[in-house]
Amino acid sequence: MKSLVIFDLDGTLLNTIADLGEAANYALEKSGFPTHSISTYPYFVGNGVRKLLERVLPEEARTEDIINRMRTLFVEYYDSHMTDNTYPYPGIPELLLQLRSHGIKLAVASNKYDSAVKKLISHFFPQIEWSAMEGQKPYIPVKPDPSIVFDILSKVPTPKSEVLYVGDSGVDMETARRACITSCGVTWGFRPESELKKFFAENIVSEPGQILDLAVRDHFII
Repeated sequence: MKSLVIFDLDGTLLNTIADLGEAANYALEKSGFPTHSISTYPYFVGNGVRKLLERVLPEEARTEDIINRMRTLFVEYYDSHMTDNTYPYPGIPELLLQLRSHGIKLAVASNKYDSAVKKLISHFFPQIEWSAMEGQKPYIPVKPDPSIVFDILSKVPTPKSEVLYVGDSGVDMETARRACITSCGVTWGFRPESELKKFFAENIVSEPGQILDLAVRDHFII
């Protein structure tokens, strides 16, 4: 049985794409650049706000100064609207409660900026006991660098063999691989199953209940 399950946030626990897209479009519009359809945003997100803004900007506008101004506008909007259209994926609240009922500790490792991670988790999962909630911080590189996982393990000491990392993207699978912990890709998130396989997901699940089975029985699902 696993002792600790580390979850990605966006596309894994919460469907945040509409609010992320609206915030990015707000920053683009305020800065005089064309906006994007919300349906295109799943392929812009995953590597933190800075990379998101770089991707949505026209190539010739991707300067340090413009990206910094865009980030200020993005955070200004997102801080006030991050729960407008965001919701937990079906079965996720129940999964978290079931994992805790088995004594399994829970953590979040996200490339979203840290204050937003804590606000979203507190808003949508107030009844869940979390051992760690870690978002992007200036002194920790973004995933797939495994530093955020090591930061969690420093706060929640756990043998790596007893840790499961759950996410929806190749970035997440690569993060788990670099951290030398078991990976589990989910198919309900922002990226296709083919990406999970490309980045060598050790397990792939199509519904939250399978994560409970994997964590408790510790067998592979793919």
